[in-house]
Amino acid sequence: MRKVILFFGALILLMSFKALNHNDKKSLWGGFTSIQIDTLFQDKISIRAIVIDKNKIWYGADNSRFGYYDLDKKEKFEDRIYRDTLNLEFRSIAQNSQSVFLLSVGNPALLYQVSKKTQKVKLVYKEVNPKVFYDSMQFWNDKEGIAIGDPTEDTFSIIVTRDGGETWTKILSDKLPTNAEGEAAFAASNSNIVIKGNDTWLVSGGKKARVFYSPDKAKTWKVIETPIVQGKAMTGIFTADFYDAKHGFIAGGDYELPNKKTDNKAFTTDGGNTWKLIGQEMGFGYASCVQYVPGGNGKEIICVGSEGIQYSQNGGENWTQLSTDSKLFTIRFVNRNTAIAAGHNKVIRIRFK
Repeated sequence: MRKVILFFGALILLMSFKALNHNDKKSLWGGFTSIQIDTLFQDKISIRAIVIDKNKIWYGADNSRFGYYDLDKKEKFEDRIYRDTLNLEFRSIAQNSQSVFLLSVGNPALLYQVSKKTQKVKLVYKEVNPKVFYDSMQFWNDKEGIAIGDPTEDTFSIIVTRDGGETWTKILSDKLPTNAEGEAAFAASNSNIVIKGNDTWLVSGGKKARVFYSPDKAKTWKVIETPIVQGKAMTGIFTADFYDAKHGFIAGGDYELPNKKTDNKAFTTDGGNTWKLIGQEMGFGYASCVQYVPGGNGKEIICVGSEGIQYSQNGGENWTQLSTDSKLFTIRFVNRNTAIAAGHNKVIRIRFK
């Protein structure tokens, strides 16, 4: 009788294993296998910040430039914001229903509101400090938004708006967690702020690589350690995304060792309370921007960076290289099968197949 039970148990295990393998293969077969790239425009330009507004792709760029590309009309609008003799670089961009907001890096930090309807430009915030350097900006809703910058004291520089972007206020340092010495953020792709509902995550790099979490739109904060490589000025988390309030992914690495594929990817399934390394020695080294694929159930991820365009369909464990183009800095999805990417001298549309 015992032999029969053992045999039956082994048979069940074998059938389960075969079914699991079948499902794994089915999942792997169902993902993207190739891409088609359409170049929307080329120029001598560096773009690290884009936002999608229906048929328009707004961008902030170097040399004081901003603009949009109209996907329907296949036309580009571009303008410059002149401020004395300053050559502004816009690495942060965000939007609400009426306006697009552009925030420059460096001193002075200048935040501009641009009307979507008239393209009229208005300065809504200015900060002068030798240490000022803003990295990323997002909106929670039509009225409330946030921007993050490197510390000018011993905490992140965080400014918020509660009136639709008309005015911005810097949060006092005593209301924020203290940064470690040498801990800052990277203005790589406008993706080190992630918002889902009222939940907000900020990611850091440098001497420490941590996640700063607020459940109440920047009123209170807590800090979570991560296993991402850290300890040097150009190490840490460069980019983050959340599929929903629980499932998130962070990536980065060592900018000076762009092909090092260890300790540069991690995921959470509990809203960022804990992070686990994944994809060791797999896929990419330095990552500039990661984004979840819409409708991918928190398993499909796209990355642009040192190893071109990389795709995972199992949460970051394995990666497929879909393009060797290492000059893309940022990417955002229009829908499941279409994304816009920008970087060195171009903006492209990617169709995933």
